[in-house]
Amino acid sequence: MILELTRVARSLARLLLPMSLGLLGTMAASAAPAQPPGLESRFPPGVSVSQTVRVGGKVLRYQAHAGWLALGDHTGRVIARMSYVSFILDGQSSARRPVTFALNGGPGSASAGLALGIGPKTITMGVQGTGPSSPLDWHDNPATWLPFTDLVFLDPVGTGYSRSLLSPKQTIAHFYGTDQDVNYLSRVIFDWLKTHKRMDSPKYLVGESYGGFRTPLMVENLAFRGVGMSGLILISPYLDMSVLTPTGVHTGTLSPMSYVISLPSMAAARYEREGKKLTPQLMRGAERYAVGPYITALLNGTSDPAGFERMVKRVAHYTGVPEATVRALGGRLSQSVFLRDVFRNQGTIGSRYDIDWTSPDPYPWSHRPRGEDMVISQLSLEGGAMTDFLSRILGWTPPEQYWNYNPEVSAHWQYGPRSSETAQPAETQSFGAVDRSLAVDPHLRVMMANGYTDLACPFMMSRLAADQIPPAVKGNRLQLEVYPGGHEFYSRPKSALAFEHDVEALYHGGS
Repeated sequence: MILELTRVARSLARLLLPMSLGLLGTMAASAAPAQPPGLESRFPPGVSVSQTVRVGGKVLRYQAHAGWLALGDHTGRVIARMSYVSFILDGQSSARRPVTFALNGGPGSASAGLALGIGPKTITMGVQGTGPSSPLDWHDNPATWLPFTDLVFLDPVGTGYSRSLLSPKQTIAHFYGTDQDVNYLSRVIFDWLKTHKRMDSPKYLVGESYGGFRTPLMVENLAFRGVGMSGLILISPYLDMSVLTPTGVHTGTLSPMSYVISLPSMAAARYEREGKKLTPQLMRGAERYAVGPYITALLNGTSDPAGFERMVKRVAHYTGVPEATVRALGGRLSQSVFLRDVFRNQGTIGSRYDIDWTSPDPYPWSHRPRGEDMVISQLSLEGGAMTDFLSRILGWTPPEQYWNYNPEVSAHWQYGPRSSETAQPAETQSFGAVDRSLAVDPHLRVMMANGYTDLACPFMMSRLAADQIPPAVKGNRLQLEVYPGGHEFYSRPKSALAFEHDVEALYHGGS
């Protein structure tokens, strides 16, 4: 019993780490203590604008708000200002109206992509043919979630217009790390709910990519603060660094899991190129092969020559990569090799974030891929769109640069152990927070949503993770949905509408 209480105390200490960091929480900008001259011009007041959106033949009126949450230390001094955008439907009682908080990943990414994907206004993005200079064709989003939930999009410190007021060294220590990130973002949500008197609303959390790592831990953190989340939606979640690094490089361990989780996505890309409709039934063969004969053949290596040759033929069949290449690589198709080889005859290269989205290979004679991933270039388009929306449409013009992706944040990110007892990297523990939260909260509902042709966060990783949760824990409260498309599968109109339909069903089932 004493040992168990000690573990609980350690968990509480980690979850409430802001006390030791001096981060007692956020406060409304108007309530912040006096600051050095010039701060007001750097951080202009927030704005609210009445807008409308037509969805399903109905016109919805809502308030679009852009503003700040001020993060203070134990003395009441503001040490950072965090930008956010919210969309609140008019004429609704806040008591049972859900509110959803959305975070992207990186680390170092703002929430622009999500705001454009599920917010009320959007542009054409994330499809073949769009690029950084594509026109900003603003239009109502038919797949917006606003009909069934209010939306709050958060930009972590160092992204969007969010800025630290500390020195670079202090900023890294206070904000750019696994534990710090989970703690201050959880406190931000707590204070927003308190300030807006929404503690009694059903509350949902959305995390995309690395946001799919941080948000499960935030559910636990928020629970200790007295905030119970009704649902968690993980979009293309990055769940386990021990399997796949953020850049897609094999971890170098004996485990073949990085190849196993990538193979079904490679097969999906080939099916899509052949004009086949991606369905669970179509994908079942590749999935079963990956976790059965394929993983066995990889572990057996050269000890079973006949099995090795069978594996070579099956991998070539599923991926479209020539048998000679598969054989030379021992069946271990790295993402970089696959993305070049499958399109080599066309002089193009595929994207990790959506395999079948190709662009001309600027260095076809290089022994390794070089240049920027085509989908990553969409970050420029999304960032420009959000800057335009905030400045021209809402009239909010902070003088800072809007960072949709800030490489300085990811470059200085402190990946570290969460637990001195296990000394395991935090990334290997994130999905365990889903397991634990489902076990202790019988009302929590979780959705994992992936794109079939995403290699950055392959859907098979989510499927295998979900399969590890005991049936008695997850019941019918954990679901995995896979849609045509890549990392931002919701940029495809049909996938966006299907996703919106499934999410609305989850919200209604969890009310």
